[in-house]
Amino acid sequence: MTEKAPEPHVEEDDDDELDSKLNYKPPPQKSLKELQEMDKDDESLIKYKKTLLGDGPVVTDPKAPNVVVTRLTLVCESAPGPITMDLTGDLEALKKETIVLKEGSEYRVKIH
Repeated sequence: MTEKAPEPHVEEDDDDELDSKLNYKPPPQKSLKELQEMDKDDESLIKYKKTLLGDGPVVTDPKAPNVVVTRLTLVCESAPGPITMDLTGDLEALKKETIVLKEGSEYRVKIH
């Protein structure tokens, strides 16, 4: 039996240092449209992209951040129904609303 030397633990902050040690260079960033246009002759990649993105056209707003959260829903078994907060409306009015949860109650948050 051969013994391997233990590998050093890598902290998350050392990612850039590790990348330079591994000589990793990330590929150039491409737009979603460029990615969709690539590999049009590869049937398996077309199917894979449809699985990820869906069949319809992908509409993107270049000014919007990567993720836009429009609603939050609190779902709790002991509550009479889900509590939905619309984040596209008046946020100042939403900040004034109070939601009270019993201590120890279990709930889930759905992000839309």
